[in-house]
Amino acid sequence: MTQPAPAAEAAARKPAPADDGGSPYRATLARADVRTLSLLGVLAALIVIGGITRPDSFLDTDNVQLILTQASVIGVVTVGMTFVIISGGIDLSVGAIVALASVWATTVATQEYGFAGVLFTAVVVGMGCGLVNGLLIAYGGIVPFIATLAMLASGRGLALQITDGKTQMVTVEGVLKLGERDSYVLGIPPLVLVFAAVTVVGWLLLNRTTFGRRSVAVGGNAEAARLAGIDVRRQRLYLYLLSGLCCGIAAFLLIVLSGSGQNTNGNMYELDAIAAAIIGGTLLSGGRGTITGSVLGVLIFTTITNIFALNNLETATQQIAKGAIIVAAVLVQRRTAVTS
Repeated sequence: MTQPAPAAEAAARKPAPADDGGSPYRATLARADVRTLSLLGVLAALIVIGGITRPDSFLDTDNVQLILTQASVIGVVTVGMTFVIISGGIDLSVGAIVALASVWATTVATQEYGFAGVLFTAVVVGMGCGLVNGLLIAYGGIVPFIATLAMLASGRGLALQITDGKTQMVTVEGVLKLGERDSYVLGIPPLVLVFAAVTVVGWLLLNRTTFGRRSVAVGGNAEAARLAGIDVRRQRLYLYLLSGLCCGIAAFLLIVLSGSGQNTNGNMYELDAIAAAIIGGTLLSGGRGTITGSVLGVLIFTTITNIFALNNLETATQQIAKGAIIVAAVLVQRRTAVTS
């Protein structure tokens, strides 16, 4: 009986090579799943803490609706911010754009056109500011930090000039009605439904379209994306236009929520949106990020704020807690980048 040759025997015992065609993609999905589960775990822990510290009010239906409603405004802004950061950019002007859009949409002249006039103005002003940012960055060659910082200053100044430092009350019944309980759909506030719709559209745009793939490619390596045939400048213009659109929608939601327009609206939104995107797994250097993670980041921050408020803790303590979470998220990102 012939014995198998040593080489043949070794080859027979050697496991078949794995199909590497999709391994990088599978590894990315695995990391994304781990991050998502981790964020869900943090959110669940916060819910437990809230239920233990304030069992009489935290899990109350009204409080849950309040958390989701408050998360809706900054959540819509964060969706747009996520796209910008994934592309390797930054937008420090989102809060100022929200303020400018909200006061412009609540002037007496605008409110004469009713519900459509308020909504249209808020969206157009937001997109107009995003267009200016995009043109300065993509075609003007200005660094995103500087261009959006300039928009922050000018937007706040223009909002102050329009209002003269006064609160502009909304008198359009259709706008005010959206904030009332009678407008809830199956117990869900309309603002939350808008946030959910923006989230779904953002997820589809990032994960199921050429636009999303190009955004990731530009953030990962702009020069390689250019050589691959992507118009990098035009893509960046579209991204800041998208961010402006989200700010306009958020401004309208804020008008519905507060029933007014103020030049102080959107204060610190830029930092909250960036922080939510970061803890959601979006890299500040660009090239990676998820809409799901960013939304979970928004819910985590909003829940923390709510727990602190219910327990009468100082605002300074809230900011310290948020800062610690941001640092921890960045450290996790760095560790993941090293080990991956």
